[in-house]
Amino acid sequence: MSAAPTRSRSALRAAAALTAAALSVTLLAACGSDGDSPSSGSGKPVDITFWGWAKGTQQVVDAFNASHKDVHVSYEEIPSGAAGGYAKLSNAVKAHNAPDVFNVEYPQLPDFVSQGAVQDIGKYVGADLKAKYLPQAVQLTTLGGATYALPLDAAPQAFYYRKDLFDKAGIKAPTTWDEFRTAAEKLKKAQPGSRIATFFPDDPTTFEAMAWQAGAQWFGTAGDTWQVSLEAPETKKVADYWQKMIKDDLVRVEPSFSQQWTASLQKGQTAGYLGASWGGGVLKGTLPKDQAGKWAVAPLPSWNGTPASGMLGGTTFAVSKDSKKAEAAVEFATWATTTAEGIQARISSGDSSAFPADPALVPVAAKAFKADFYGGQDIYGVYKSAAESIEQKWTWGPAMGVTNNSLKDAFGKLSSGSGTIAQALATAQKDTVAELKNRGLKVSAP
Repeated sequence: MSAAPTRSRSALRAAAALTAAALSVTLLAACGSDGDSPSSGSGKPVDITFWGWAKGTQQVVDAFNASHKDVHVSYEEIPSGAAGGYAKLSNAVKAHNAPDVFNVEYPQLPDFVSQGAVQDIGKYVGADLKAKYLPQAVQLTTLGGATYALPLDAAPQAFYYRKDLFDKAGIKAPTTWDEFRTAAEKLKKAQPGSRIATFFPDDPTTFEAMAWQAGAQWFGTAGDTWQVSLEAPETKKVADYWQKMIKDDLVRVEPSFSQQWTASLQKGQTAGYLGASWGGGVLKGTLPKDQAGKWAVAPLPSWNGTPASGMLGGTTFAVSKDSKKAEAAVEFATWATTTAEGIQARISSGDSSAFPADPALVPVAAKAFKADFYGGQDIYGVYKSAAESIEQKWTWGPAMGVTNNSLKDAFGKLSSGSGTIAQALATAQKDTVAELKNRGLKVSAP
């Protein structure tokens, strides 16, 4: 089959209403050319182009090319999505020179689908392959019954903390958010210059993961209508909690991964980090070696003590709409996401602590990652339990770039006291609804 023909504006509008009940597979159907498939019998390897940015990607491509004769991957590293990679991809799609396959994070996948930028790869993804992945990851890549990507990793939440600073303050890793606040108060009293964690004003995805963990559902669909609800009770509970933590000076308000944030960790001025599975590698690669053995990983506190998690990031492999080599692209993506060789290549490249979307590969990832920085702790055991507890009702919206930019702009006022999290959510709600309507989508909002 050839790539799908140019779609009408009305068809794209309908396609943007993504959920199992709202999207017909045929709206965005597109598949690779059978003549360019690995089994075409031409005798020459099918060369596919691939764009990505994740740590260890070059090593994955090298390992694949060394072990495959029917498909060859030509890799180009691009900036991370938020740093310009998504803009580059969108422009390439519009110019009809996009790579055959590229990485896209879960939150941005619906936007690419709604633009008609990626194709349904369902004919190459059988039930056996889907069964290999974490159900929550499959849910986020299956839109309207169609398969638009293969999940590479999941990103369950975790809490990283300084054991020595906690011991000095007489506190333990909290299991509930009430305990987290109590621990924050004790830490501040025992060590006035230290805080338990940081609220990142420049990174709304961390707050979104917190809302997800609390059972919020920001987006959904009914028929062909998008439902947008950024201010529901579950989210309000999270917003009120963090607003009070900020007001009472129990957490820092600093940009994520900034020099300021890093310095506070190095000096012990920040004793914890509310992150995700990939954060284990970030801390290990960022902090001085003399902190090795002082850090530990715990499950994220929950509201009632029952394990619960959202996802903070996570990456997929999607095939561009114009690619005539979808079968070869899926062969590469399958290898990269479901084989021991693929995950070993990614993690052994350095400090990556990626958590595979294929649970069977967790032991492989755990063995490949050197956990000496965490005193040899089985940190993947913590990640695994968190992954199993990821709430399954979350849906990403089709314009997360607009939603996140609105939140980021409003969160930026928090450190000066000129705004609140609740006000930021109200603004983001309005901005998101306006953007969806501007795109010609039907919207229902409280």
